[in-house]
Amino acid sequence: MSVQSVHTLSPDFAQNRLSSFYVSFLFLPRPKREAIETIYAFCRYTDDIVDEGEDAQEKHTKLRQWTVELQSALYGRSRSALLNNLAGIIRRFKIPVELFDELLKGMEMDLVKTRYETFQELEQYCYRAASTVGLICSEVFGYHQERTKEYAINLGIALQLTNILRDLKADARRGRIYLPQEDLRRFGYTEKELMDGIYNDRFVELMRFECTRARAYFRKAKAHLAEEDKPLFYAARTMGNIYYLLLRRIERSRYDVFSRRIRLSAAVKLMVAMALRIRNRFPRNFHRFVRTELPA
Repeated sequence: MSVQSVHTLSPDFAQNRLSSFYVSFLFLPRPKREAIETIYAFCRYTDDIVDEGEDAQEKHTKLRQWTVELQSALYGRSRSALLNNLAGIIRRFKIPVELFDELLKGMEMDLVKTRYETFQELEQYCYRAASTVGLICSEVFGYHQERTKEYAINLGIALQLTNILRDLKADARRGRIYLPQEDLRRFGYTEKELMDGIYNDRFVELMRFECTRARAYFRKAKAHLAEEDKPLFYAARTMGNIYYLLLRRIERSRYDVFSRRIRLSAAVKLMVAMALRIRNRFPRNFHRFVRTELPA
């Protein structure tokens, strides 16, 4: 898809009503929902540049063109209506442009890096690919406490780690292994076994370790979300709880992500969204007397 063809691009929420993203942002006030939809469309298109096609050089070229076009939208006028809309949202909600720069660096990492030696390297990727989106959306949601930004950062890492664990098989087919090499060595599980989808005791122990790490980021995120910001972050909390349940489903399947793709039904996602919506209507601090909290 060329930059010129993007001028008609719009979010495909109508065609993707079962997605976690759609369910999470369903009940936002219209101006915020429309802003998030535009941000989603930008992220989706950028992701498509990286994932579609086989020619790495062509992907690099398209990503560079897309980055230049974003700069044109921010400081003048782009040929893309989507980017012009995005630039207006950035100005309206005072979103730091540096977050989009970091997000694009995360996308570029998928073009130049197919292995991660340490978790520190993977954590940087997760920040760029997911935490940046959380920080961008935080400016749209609004917040009272600065520490709520730490919620967005840690939740983004938790979501990305959960995605990685769910999509091990699909990513391996693309030649990408996100699990740190140091972890593979620690549990004696080889790249070839991962590429071949070998499910054994060593894989189970490896996945148990990775899921525990992802859980820790969900806990860190929740600990940083101020009580007064919880109603504003209803959408993010919906996403967080959907992904937490997805992580639990991976664990309950004995970490077998090779036999089938682990997923949640649309009904479960809607139940999470409705539970949080109802909880937001309770008086502040009601949860101190009656347990109404969800895990994430």
